[in-house]
Amino acid sequence: MAETKKIKTALVSVFHKDGLDQILAELHKDGVQFLSTGGTQSFIESLGYPCQAVEDLTTYPSILGGRVKTLHPKVFGGILGRRALEEDQAQMKKYEIPEIDLVIVDLYPFEATVASGASAADIIEKIDIGGISLIRAAAKNFNDVVIIPSKAEYNDFLNILKENGAQTTLAQRQMFATRAFGVSSHYDTAIHAWFADNK
Repeated sequence: MAETKKIKTALVSVFHKDGLDQILAELHKDGVQFLSTGGTQSFIESLGYPCQAVEDLTTYPSILGGRVKTLHPKVFGGILGRRALEEDQAQMKKYEIPEIDLVIVDLYPFEATVASGASAADIIEKIDIGGISLIRAAAKNFNDVVIIPSKAEYNDFLNILKENGAQTTLAQRQMFATRAFGVSSHYDTAIHAWFADNK
């Protein structure tokens, strides 16, 4: 297992797009291919970069009012597939699952929605499923995949890209994975607190 990994394909699906353009510019400069959904795909293409739609990869559209977009084996297989394990590589080839080396994702603004005094129905729709799953999957496979789990990590990641190009060390991937599980933990704690207060 090589410690330094080159980023070739990035899945980008974010709520907060400010600051993302600089990261995309650095990745594009190094030939990284983009994969995205909805508004983020439109944002990437508006900057002049080609971007494959997730639904073209999965052959499924966004369904159930947007509740299901990325939850598919071709997405999660691409993130969770172990590059050094022959069995995983054979299955990825068999099922035409591309390797996804970088995941940039953030979560629906659950806490801000609660604080705004929104209805229970609106708050429940801000419980992120796909995003939190992407974060956990990419963080779990930090040996091979970089996870950028929130806008708070953009600057650190941008500095790495500017210094080293589109590649990361194992220590860097583990650092971002650690932060990702912190994001996940904080998010679920906020959701749990809301449910406990609204029995």
